Amino acid sequence: MTDKVETFRALHVPGDPLILFNIWDAGSARAVVDAGAKAIATGSFGVAEAQGFKDGEGLPLATVLENLQRIVSVTDLPITIDMESGYGDTPEQVAASTAKARDLGAAGINMEDRMPGETALLAPEDAAERIASAAATGIFVNARTDAFLGKKPEDYSAELVAEVIDRAKVYADAGADCLFVPFLGDHAVIGEICEAVSLPVNILWGPGRGTHAELAALGVARISYGHGPWAAAMGWLGDQASSVFAGDGAPYAREGGQTKL
Repeated sequence: MTDKVETFRALHVPGDPLILFNIWDAGSARAVVDAGAKAIATGSFGVAEAQGFKDGEGLPLATVLENLQRIVSVTDLPITIDMESGYGDTPEQVAASTAKARDLGAAGINMEDRMPGETALLAPEDAAERIASAAATGIFVNARTDAFLGKKPEDYSAELVAEVIDRAKVYADAGADCLFVPFLGDHAVIGEICEAVSLPVNILWGPGRGTHAELAALGVARISYGHGPWAAAMGWLGDQASSVFAGDGAPYAREGGQTKL
């Protein structure tokens, strides 16, 4: 298991980012593995929605772990799962939840610096204590800061960027292995953060946020796709169903031919 953690860690190279096309179950994991993935990552939104739950730790931990077990059974690639806020009210509970994921084969986790249902960030020292508890299990911790959540580029003040950099230092000292800064697309700010922090930086891809090559040039070490693949798959499914119910179009048609059955 330690080997997979180290293999996963080695994939995080600033300037040559690991691409994670997020999945939600064993079937979607198989598809992404077959497409050439180097590692597998779940996204909490898709995992929860696929089971009829809402994002934000609405999905019971037991179901998260059962889903992980099924994903582990279909691939030998390193797997990182989205643990949201760590599935625990206390650092001790976070450690227990993380240890279960690691024991089942997870090489890494994502962990946020706010609690479920809350918009306010935890104080850096409180978030760091939770990160330290998770990191003590030996798993790769991708520490997510939601400092840019709900912010527009005009809100990207020097103080906000400095807060993110300060949090990165505190999280690194606590044992974090990577800094995840979602909702950020400003290239100047991304470059500034990549240069200022010691941790590899993970950016959430989205329309208008740049190509892989452009983000690599800024020093990004990891690019993930979040709930985008889930949303695209569900959109495709809905479109296909609408076409079939309307009596129009060939089922499973897609640009360039037919989907293989």
